[in-house]
Amino acid sequence: MCGIIGYIGKQPAGPILMSGLRRLEYRGYDSSGIALVSKGGLKVHKAQGKLAQLEKLLPKRLAGTLGIGHTRWATHGEPSDANAHPHCDETGRIAVIHNGIIENAPQLRARLESDGHTFLSETDTEVLAHLIAASGEEALEQRVREALLAVQGTYGIAVVDRDQPDRLVVARNGSPVILGIGEREMFVASDVSALVRHTRQVVHLDDREIAVLEMGGFRTLTLDDQPTDKQPLTISAGQEQYEKDGFDHYLLKEIHAQPEACERTLRGRIDRQFNTAHLGGLDLPPRELLDIRRIKILGCGSAYYAGMVGANMIETLTRVPCDAEPAAEFRYRNPVIEKDVLYMAVSQSGETFDTLAAAQEVQRKGGRVLGVVNAVGSTIARQCDGGIYVHAGPEVSVASTKTFTCSLLAFALFGLHLGRIRDVSPGEGRRLCDALLALPEQIRQVLDQSDAIQQIAVEHLAHNHSAFYIGRAGCYPIALEGAQKMKEISYVHAEAYPASELKHGPLALVSPETPTVALIPHDDLLEKSLSSVEEIRARRGPVIAVTHAGDTRITERADAVIEVPKTESVLDPVLLSIPLQLLAYHAAVALGRDVDQPRNLAKSVTVE
Repeated sequence: MCGIIGYIGKQPAGPILMSGLRRLEYRGYDSSGIALVSKGGLKVHKAQGKLAQLEKLLPKRLAGTLGIGHTRWATHGEPSDANAHPHCDETGRIAVIHNGIIENAPQLRARLESDGHTFLSETDTEVLAHLIAASGEEALEQRVREALLAVQGTYGIAVVDRDQPDRLVVARNGSPVILGIGEREMFVASDVSALVRHTRQVVHLDDREIAVLEMGGFRTLTLDDQPTDKQPLTISAGQEQYEKDGFDHYLLKEIHAQPEACERTLRGRIDRQFNTAHLGGLDLPPRELLDIRRIKILGCGSAYYAGMVGANMIETLTRVPCDAEPAAEFRYRNPVIEKDVLYMAVSQSGETFDTLAAAQEVQRKGGRVLGVVNAVGSTIARQCDGGIYVHAGPEVSVASTKTFTCSLLAFALFGLHLGRIRDVSPGEGRRLCDALLALPEQIRQVLDQSDAIQQIAVEHLAHNHSAFYIGRAGCYPIALEGAQKMKEISYVHAEAYPASELKHGPLALVSPETPTVALIPHDDLLEKSLSSVEEIRARRGPVIAVTHAGDTRITERADAVIEVPKTESVLDPVLLSIPLQLLAYHAAVALGRDVDQPRNLAKSVTVE
C-alpha cells in the first residue's frame, strides 16, 4: 500500500520525487523519505509523520539527478524515523524502497546478523538492502536479482547504488510497479498519479520481473535472467484530474464528480436497437453466457459491498443465482470451482492483493474470471479473462465514492446484457435503458441537497458515539457501505444490519443517543421498512430516513428525511447511496477529521 517514486535523467531529482510523493501520499502517510545519488555520494532524508514533516527537514538544495522516494503505510515496525524508507545497508552504499511484505524476513535477518550485519530498524525492507549489498555480483540489477531469489513474499521495490549512478533498478512481485518513459529520462511509481505530469507513456511490470532504468531508456528481465519485451501504452488521465478544482477536499470533489463519471460508465454501452447493453470487453458470446448457471462476485471493502448490490441486481434481472463474497475469505477456504460458474473480481485500483489472489486461484482451478475495474492496464484488469472498465476516473481520497457508484452501474449493465439474452423482455429492457441514462441527472438532484444533508449530519450524527444503518434486500449492502463511510472518515462507530435483524439483537442498543439511518425505498418492502422504523421509535431512537417522496407516513415518523428521485426498483440503491456519502463527509468535517487521509488507512491495499 506504500507509495514509491523514482527518477533518473537530466533534471534535479529532488523536486520530482517530492512532487510524486504528494500525489502518492494517499497510499500511506505514516512516514516518508527520499534518497539521492550525486557526486557527493548517497544522501538519505526521512521523517515520521505526513509528508509535511519531511519537507520541513529537507535542505534548500537537493543535489542529484538520480533518486527514489517513499511514503509509508506501516506493516513491519511502528511509524518512526528509523522505520521510514529508504533503507540502507550499513556501509551506506545501497538504498531501497519497498511496497509489500517479505515473509521470510526474520530468517534472512538472523542469517545476516550471524554474518556480522547490523540492523537499525524493525522493518522487513532493511533485509533487502543488506542482501543486495552482500551480493558478489557486479551489476546492480544482478545484485537485486540474486537478493530477490532468496526472498519469499510480495514486493514492489526501487534500488539505487551510490557506486553505479547511471542506473535505477526496480522489481515487482505482487505489488504494482509502473515505468514512465520520458525524453532522455525515466520515472517509476506505484501509481500513475505520480507520473501523469511528466509523461503519458507507461509500462506495467509483471510479477517476478526486473527493470533497469537509464537516462536513455529501459530494459527488462525475469528473475530467471531472461530478457523480456515490454511495450508502452498511453494513459488517458491528465494532471488536472488529480487537482481539487476548488473543492475543500478530494472526497467532496469526487462525490460531486459522480454524474460525469456515471456518464462515462454508460457512454457507448446502451444499445437502443435491442434495448440491451453493449459490453465488448466481456469476450463472452451469448451462447457461452447461456451456459452460466451461477455467478460469484469477489471484492474487498467497498468493492465487496458493490458486489453485494451487483449480485442482487444480476439475480433480479437474470434469475441466475448470484452472490458476493470477500475475496480474502474466498481465497483461503479452498473454494470449489465449477465450469458453469462465472466469477467477477471488483477493484478500484486493480491492484488489491487479496482480490488478485482470489482471481488467480479461480483461474488456477480452471474457472473464468471477469474484472470490474477502474484503473486501465492494472494488474487485475490484465489478469482477468475479460471484463468491464468502469471509467470513473482517478480517485484520490481514501474513501471510495465515484468508483463505488460506477461499479453499481457496471453490474446493472451486465445484468441488463445477460437478462436480455435470457428472459428480460424488450419492453423491460427499454425501461432499464431509460432509467440508466436518467441516473446522472438524478444524482445531480441529490447533490443539490448537500447543504440540507450537512445540517442533518451535524444535528443528528456527528456528535453521537454510535449509529445504526438499516436496509432491506438490495439496500442492505448500501447500509453496509454507508456505515463504512461513516466509520472510516468521521471515526463515529457505525453498524449496518438488515432491517429484519434489528429485533434479533441490535435493538438492545437503540436509544435516544443512537440514531438510525434507514433506507426506505418505495418498493414491495415499504410496509415492512415502516414497521422497522416503528420498532426504533418505540425505543425513542432518532431516525434519519433516506427515501422517495410522496409518503407522509415516513415524514411523520422520522426525525429527518432525505428524499431521492425514484427510478427502476433494481436501480434504487444507486441513488440511495449518494446521501450516505454526503452524511459521512459532512459529519467528518464537523468533527475536524482528516477527510482525505483517515487514520490507519490507505487507498490501495496491495498487501495481505
